Amino acid sequence: MEEVPHDCPGADSAQAGRGASCQGCPNQRLCASGAGATPDPAIEEIKEKMKTVKHKILVLSGKGGVGKSTFSAHLARGLAEDENTQIALLDIDICGPSIPKIMGLEGEQVHQSGSGWSPVYVEDNLGVMSVGFLLSSPDDAVIWRGPKKNGMIKQFLRDVDWGEVDYLIVDTPPGTSDEHLSVVQYLAAAHIDGAVIITTPQEVSLQDVRKEINFCRKVKLPIIGVVENMSGFICPKCKKESQIFPPTTGGAELMCQDLEVPLLGRVPLDPLIGIQEFCNLHQSKEENLISS
Repeated sequence: MEEVPHDCPGADSAQAGRGASCQGCPNQRLCASGAGATPDPAIEEIKEKMKTVKHKILVLSGKGGVGKSTFSAHLARGLAEDENTQIALLDIDICGPSIPKIMGLEGEQVHQSGSGWSPVYVEDNLGVMSVGFLLSSPDDAVIWRGPKKNGMIKQFLRDVDWGEVDYLIVDTPPGTSDEHLSVVQYLAAAHIDGAVIITTPQEVSLQDVRKEINFCRKVKLPIIGVVENMSGFICPKCKKESQIFPPTTGGAELMCQDLEVPLLGRVPLDPLIGIQEFCNLHQSKEENLISS
């Protein structure tokens, strides 16, 4: 995929396709023609669909492997502790959907009803949707270009029968590419509460998270705050804390100070998280065997 200039004026700008930064961009001719600014009719359809969803939160990170999906799952589970709160968890990591496994839902399938696709429910008040439910095997590779990913996200937002929902948590893939642009574009008219950005303490993660923060500001996506994941490990025997990923440049705290974004908190490395995911997986397999 060809790279869009980092200082792109945007398809809606008067400088679209005409600015100095547009030279050499593969979309220059499309933007200059004005066709790139034509609104997708699905935006209004999704706005109407989302009227039953009170709060919409994206979970982002510029870096892969920092625990976005695990955090998204824990956030959804935590909010669902209140039985009177309805939670929806949407996995838009099209090429690497891990939410079904984390939530113990591998092998589940999406069912069609008169009002659209039905989410897979973990609890009565916690529904989940992922492309992982549409694959014949969890080992199947999803080899899609941008337009097909875009269409899948559109379907998730427009055609899933979420019902009355208090919180929609959207788990995203790493980076600032197709999936992120699509979900921000489609939910813009429906109002996104903001993004929670996940990082780990080391600089190799922080440098990509800074890009994610820059992305949020460019697309006018509010930033709720940053969570530093895998922040230290406390030995269960000696209780001594070790920094597995040393914050050599000050970690998330200094980054948040420099970029003036809130630091929401730190989550330590905890073996119990991995054990819980393992238990969820085996519980799912047992339930599938019983039902078959």
